[in-house]
Amino acid sequence: MQYSIEGGSLPALIISLQAGEQLISEVGGRTWSRGPVVTETTSGGGAKKALGRMLTGESMFMSTYTAQGPCEIAFTSSFPGRIVGRELQAGESMIAQKSAFLCATAGVELAMHVNKNAGTGLVGGEGFLMQRVTGPGMVFFEIDGYCKEYDLQPGEQIVCDTGVMALMDSTVTMSVQTVKGLKNKLLGGEGLFDTVLTGPGKVYLQTMTVAQLAKLVIPFLPKK
Repeated sequence: MQYSIEGGSLPALIISLQAGEQLISEVGGRTWSRGPVVTETTSGGGAKKALGRMLTGESMFMSTYTAQGPCEIAFTSSFPGRIVGRELQAGESMIAQKSAFLCATAGVELAMHVNKNAGTGLVGGEGFLMQRVTGPGMVFFEIDGYCKEYDLQPGEQIVCDTGVMALMDSTVTMSVQTVKGLKNKLLGGEGLFDTVLTGPGKVYLQTMTVAQLAKLVIPFLPKK
């Protein structure tokens, strides 16, 4: 398998496959294809995993694309931003925000991840239910806006606005802290809570989300 990511802030992931190679995505994830490709819709691991995917914002069913010969398949981002690829080893996992999963090679497993920290689930901006993607295989995610990557050392922390965390290694822990100081809470404009990411592991932060864009646009929409 070979791939390229093109298109700048409106990216397209273009993957070249040889006969017998397979990709998976949520149903309807493929944008275009060229050459002999067979598409099959499956539950992707049974009813339990299908329900978990639905709760994290993905389709209950998965599409499997099998190359019958040299071919090309393209997947595109649903929002201006960046497409990120990671090669996962057997048993290696990443935790992602809802709807971040784009596609992967066959063998990668997509499941529901539950935030055990109640505070994180309620006010952390990512919710109780996230996505756990486990290797082996190559996996691609779509991230909103500009993406900044950090490699955190053990115990090293990043404090960020809620909703900014897009992806993280499963070794990273996420918690929530209250903004200190009454004046900061009332007048600071940053909200009441911050998300705290603690290493070790890699984190991917995003600068803009669909929800943030909606907040900026709504005040300017015509009112009846």
